[in-house]
Amino acid sequence: MSSDEKMVRILEQIDNEILFAVDRVMTAGIDYLIMAMSAETFWGGIEGNKAFIKRLEDYTGLQVATGASACQEALEAFKLKKIAVINPYQAVADEKLRRFFSDIGVEVVRLKGLRCPTAIAIAEVSENTLRNYLQELDGDDVDAIVQMGTNLSMLRLADEAERWLGKPVIAINAATWWYALRHNDIHDQVYGCGRLLREF
Repeated sequence: MSSDEKMVRILEQIDNEILFAVDRVMTAGIDYLIMAMSAETFWGGIEGNKAFIKRLEDYTGLQVATGASACQEALEAFKLKKIAVINPYQAVADEKLRRFFSDIGVEVVRLKGLRCPTAIAIAEVSENTLRNYLQELDGDDVDAIVQMGTNLSMLRLADEAERWLGKPVIAINAATWWYALRHNDIHDQVYGCGRLLREF
């Protein structure tokens, strides 16, 4: 993923393999499908996410939670319109993310792409590094910070950062889990993963 071309190629490979992965998961007799991925669900803006969901729902007969849908509902829950975004991707993803948020009426005031060279490198970004970037992205002109990239797990740090930034920090994994729970009429409050799971 060390270049735009390699990132696009990986996304194409995922697209080719996704139904095989879903077939394996379906053997567990599941009732609902949670897609632990983010870039793929933001590609093509809001219509791209709808097409992604339709493809999987038509194939499985199940309802599907995606990172893009989860972010949209999370921002609506908080009534937020101006955000900063941090993501692990290459430059090609920046405009894709901006387009999705624009489609849902949210302005991306600042965006930081970490340009991680591999999927494994995404998981190796330290909390100290992320903490510095969160402080860099913050400002009076943003209502919240949104983190993309499911391999860039920021659950614990997002919860912590909300206290010292004084605003929502929406981690993609927390948002997707929250979305899936609430869409399955599960209203448990989860602590340690941010305000979204605790308050909404």
